[in-house]
Amino acid sequence: MKEHDILLFSLNSLTHRQLRSWLTVVGIVIGVASIGQGAQAQITSQLGGLGADIITITPGHERATGMRAFGGGGFGGGGTGGAGGNLTEDDVRVVKTTQGVLYVNAIVSGRSDVSYLGQSATVSIQGVDTSVWRFMETTKPDSGNYLSPGDTDSVVIGNRLATQFFKQPITLNRKITVGGKTFAVIGILQSSGGFGQEDSVIYMAKETARQVLGTDAKRVSSISIKVSDSSQTQDIADQIQSKLQITRHVQGDKQDFTVTTAEAMQSQINSMMGTMTLLLAAIAGISLLVGAIGISNTMFTSVMERTRQIGILKALGATDAEIMKTFVTEAALIGLLGGILGVLLGAVASGMISELGLRIGMSGGFVTVITPELVAFSVLFSVVIGAVSGFLPARRAASLQPVEALRYE
Repeated sequence: MKEHDILLFSLNSLTHRQLRSWLTVVGIVIGVASIGQGAQAQITSQLGGLGADIITITPGHERATGMRAFGGGGFGGGGTGGAGGNLTEDDVRVVKTTQGVLYVNAIVSGRSDVSYLGQSATVSIQGVDTSVWRFMETTKPDSGNYLSPGDTDSVVIGNRLATQFFKQPITLNRKITVGGKTFAVIGILQSSGGFGQEDSVIYMAKETARQVLGTDAKRVSSISIKVSDSSQTQDIADQIQSKLQITRHVQGDKQDFTVTTAEAMQSQINSMMGTMTLLLAAIAGISLLVGAIGISNTMFTSVMERTRQIGILKALGATDAEIMKTFVTEAALIGLLGGILGVLLGAVASGMISELGLRIGMSGGFVTVITPELVAFSVLFSVVIGAVSGFLPARRAASLQPVEALRYE
């Protein structure tokens, strides 16, 4: 038998056993669909956008691994602080005295009611130092400008807040009411593509934010720092931590603040993604094992049902090797079909995850990654699984004696 004839023979056999073939494919489909690179590339991209020269300080020592560090306006842009202490303007002054610090943005955060054209919503407020904010904000204005010193009655808003929160979009120079105080919108930021809710934030001068939110005149929610030399970021972060430990009179486990760099967050995220990848691999492995067992079971049943057919093929001159190739090819085709459907299912699931990211407010979406290399590997791997699963049934078929096979009922 020629290779072409073996392939056609195997395809013909599968089409005559459609229901069993489809049931066998299911396990492979689930297993292949579970294989993916997920969002690691997207996370790495977002961390890179934060800049290697940014340091963030947040209240509460347990927030060393806090995910709130993904924020617009610099690393650690949002948040009202964790447990264990508050940051103050005194801390800001200490940070400013550290050698190598270029800009320091003291941030006041909270939530407040916003009204626009008769509609109301509760959104995040972020008070910033208007003298330095423009130099640290990573998201550029889509229209208008950043806040400048003296802009006490003006605000800049995130793209999603401007376009999706109210029936009528908020446009440049329109008036909105925040916490009972009226502001003019002088800037609308581009969609940031970040992981937090920064596209739904209202930015204003920190002094004004304190009035709107009713917070203490010296308290700040977080401190964002830009250093002059990105290669010295970790050293400067260590200096800042040492200085604050002294001025705040805290050491070791009693430390009530966290100093985080983009590099440290990258390491933490990579560790987390590694764990997620192992979990997905375990799920995929179990599914593929179930699929492999299903293929073997199907092929053994096929050998039994086609014993007389095997005898006829051998009587016509088919060799043991050709019989074995026929059944291995059939099992590999099941694996190929499962691999292709698994890749398609995985692509659909990835699209749904990305769409979900948009709907729950992840600015710029949450983009999963499916590379050509991953697709090729998944399909090839499923073919190999199918072929290996069909080896023993194929060997059994090849070992049948023609006379006994012809006499089989």
